[in-house]
Amino acid sequence: MYDCHIHTNFSSDATMDIKDAIRVSEKLGLGLIITDHMDYKHHVPGEFIFDPDEYFSEYQVYRNERLLLGVEIGFRDDSLEEIEELKNNYPFDFIIGAIHVVNGMDIYYKDFYEGKSKEQAYEEYLNNMLTLVKHHDFFDSLAHMDYITRYSVYEDRGLYYRDFPDLIDAILKELSDTDKALEINTRWIHDKNTVNNFIEILKRFKELGGKYTTIGSDAHRPEDIGVNFGIAEEIVRVCDLKPVYYKERKPYYINIK
Repeated sequence: MYDCHIHTNFSSDATMDIKDAIRVSEKLGLGLIITDHMDYKHHVPGEFIFDPDEYFSEYQVYRNERLLLGVEIGFRDDSLEEIEELKNNYPFDFIIGAIHVVNGMDIYYKDFYEGKSKEQAYEEYLNNMLTLVKHHDFFDSLAHMDYITRYSVYEDRGLYYRDFPDLIDAILKELSDTDKALEINTRWIHDKNTVNNFIEILKRFKELGGKYTTIGSDAHRPEDIGVNFGIAEEIVRVCDLKPVYYKERKPYYINIK
């Protein structure tokens, strides 16, 4: 098993040392893919971006079959040149595509939701995600599809398939048609409602021809590596999807016992 979504101290919001990550992963019997944040044109200059030359220079010595080097790229239309340059010039094993910013606004902050109903905010978010998966091919797996539910301001923050069936179907169909993976992000699957909501989406992904899923803890601390992986494995079985990890941008199956 691989934890395919890990942040170390190259990410602005993490302080995890790679040696600590390796120590925990060996104890748990997990392979790791490091996926530090690369969010170009962040509203705080220098935040959520790293020097890829420094990254590979420092981490290459640790790279092996059980520790691979990836990146989590935050999608935005005004950064496509930088994203393409990064993808083409550095030997990442795995690239996660993520939506953190929608129409120039970081959805972590309450400003994004001001004056919007939940339907309006979520529709804007999903439309941005559809643009990513429909028109851009730089990524291998779509991260935390329900990311907006972590930070939205509404009483019921759930992302329900029934509320946006056409939009969600369009996103899932694009992923399946291009053999992209859909991530099970285990950081936020500790409650039954979240699990059931995402199972519904993953089953629909399977119905539309989707094959692959990656499993990642989104850990920013050593103690969070591999969190809720037992739940993720059960989700994979229920949805009949194939868990994979990526090496040299190619998917490899993970056997779930």
